[in-house]
Amino acid sequence: MKTNWALGIAGSVLIASASVHASAQAGASDLSTASNGTAIAASGSMSAKDIRKADRAQRRKVYSAIVTHKEISAGNISVIAKAGAVTLDGTVVDSSQIDKVSEVARGVPGVISVTNKLTVKKPFGGQ
Repeated sequence: MKTNWALGIAGSVLIASASVHASAQAGASDLSTASNGTAIAASGSMSAKDIRKADRAQRRKVYSAIVTHKEISAGNISVIAKAGAVTLDGTVVDSSQIDKVSEVARGVPGVISVTNKLTVKKPFGGQ
């Protein structure tokens, strides 16, 4: 039982570190694809694979922008991007962070709309 628990924790840490590492590697080519991806997708000349690639690049840009704000606890925030529409889901530790995360997401180039589904959840031992 303890072995399964330890393997689960190790797997979670590995996935989390890989996702943070991948978001930190968004290069200039990914950024230009994401900013141009919405306009091209609207014209209908992108393949489904290119659209998914642009959506992933947009998601990485939004998450990277959120992470750069040290006052935001971004560990429990997920970002979904689809054709410029961004959905934020998860939890933050303070209600003021909900509006701040939306503001940061709206400031990312290529974001057309933001749907905020964030909720407040105090950390363990918090009041």
